[in-house]
Amino acid sequence: MGIWILNGLTVDVNNETAKKHILVENDVITQVLDASAVVAPQTAGHEVIDAAGKLVTPGFIDMHVHLREPGFEHKENIATGTRSAARGGFTTIACMPNTRPVIDTVDTVNYIFDKAATEGVIRVLPYGTITKNQLGRELTDFAALKEAGVIGYTDDGVGVQSAQMMKDAMALAASMDMPIIAHCEDDTLVVGAAVTEGSFSKKHGLKGIPNESEAIHVGRDVLLAEATGVHYHVCHVSTEQSVRLIRQAKKFGVNVTAEVCPHHLVLSDEDIPGLDANWKMNPPLRTPRDVEAVIEALEDGTIDIIVTDHAPHAEEEKAKGMMMAPFGILGFETAFPLLYTKFVETGKWTLGFLVDRMTKKPADVFGLPYGTLSVGSKADITIVDLDTPRDVKKEEIVSRSKNTPFIGWELKGWPVVTIASGKVVWS
Repeated sequence: MGIWILNGLTVDVNNETAKKHILVENDVITQVLDASAVVAPQTAGHEVIDAAGKLVTPGFIDMHVHLREPGFEHKENIATGTRSAARGGFTTIACMPNTRPVIDTVDTVNYIFDKAATEGVIRVLPYGTITKNQLGRELTDFAALKEAGVIGYTDDGVGVQSAQMMKDAMALAASMDMPIIAHCEDDTLVVGAAVTEGSFSKKHGLKGIPNESEAIHVGRDVLLAEATGVHYHVCHVSTEQSVRLIRQAKKFGVNVTAEVCPHHLVLSDEDIPGLDANWKMNPPLRTPRDVEAVIEALEDGTIDIIVTDHAPHAEEEKAKGMMMAPFGILGFETAFPLLYTKFVETGKWTLGFLVDRMTKKPADVFGLPYGTLSVGSKADITIVDLDTPRDVKKEEIVSRSKNTPFIGWELKGWPVVTIASGKVVWS
């Protein structure tokens, strides 16, 4: 039995909209018809989803997530994390390797794939670490990790502090046609700091994380990427200085791509209401000037894609306060509604622009065969209610953790059906 999705509104990168009927059979899209086509005789024996008045898009793709398994299952696991992602409309996610054990061996890669196949509901693509145990001292076995199925190498959670180690990693990755994904942070500038260096840190007498802690590594790494020819991807860009460096590198033909998170697009340090650690993340919320810089960079193509950096933590961990609590906030379930409400509803972005940066563009950046609604493509489909406003409610969060500053926000653009590889995984 297949699935007919009838009368859904589709949109492309040029913001051209059309109403379509889509047939899913097994795990593939087999027909895409104009909604004027009469398909009633063909729907017999199939599940029918009436998407009239709803947006139908390719399944969202998130290339930066933390599923916490193995090692931190009290925060999240592959089962709860993939369900949380499905609720947010995501059908493909790429999990970061800062687990325990870290994803630096073939056995751990296989563990992720096996767990995702048996307990997950959407596609999970693991990254492998750049260095063993993320210690920055010795490269992992890149060839073995590639053979096992990792999609790139990153020490996300910590920056690679040694320029020589990063250059060696880039040269090796380039020789294998694999990307390096970098968490950019100079450790010497961030010790003892929990928020950005700005008005909030000054008001509360806190040491601030300076913008240059991120930008120094971006500048170093684009030079190393130019020297080695690697595909270099910058994680969670948050500062105007990083934007300037990436923009310049692209002008000089360096193979650099970049990502930004919803929270860095909609919040600044001036929005933090108090010493509530649900507002603590890494990179931290920056100044309004930085927010404007990353918005402009996404709009002009300097930043390529949107990711969530979904980073769950248990309530008792976040209750330790701004200084002692871990960095990180949830991302899956509010990403599209936040950006739709903030940017599309207000007329700043087109709907096609937002959808593209969460579907086809991440697929293109990482060479993935997903992100389209074309005949023959994987049946990864998200159906979104663009009209009904709903509050973000703690009790409705599917993730095992609840650490988000967006509780109580009224948003539009909520995914209502998620289909991954031909199966309804959220409704």
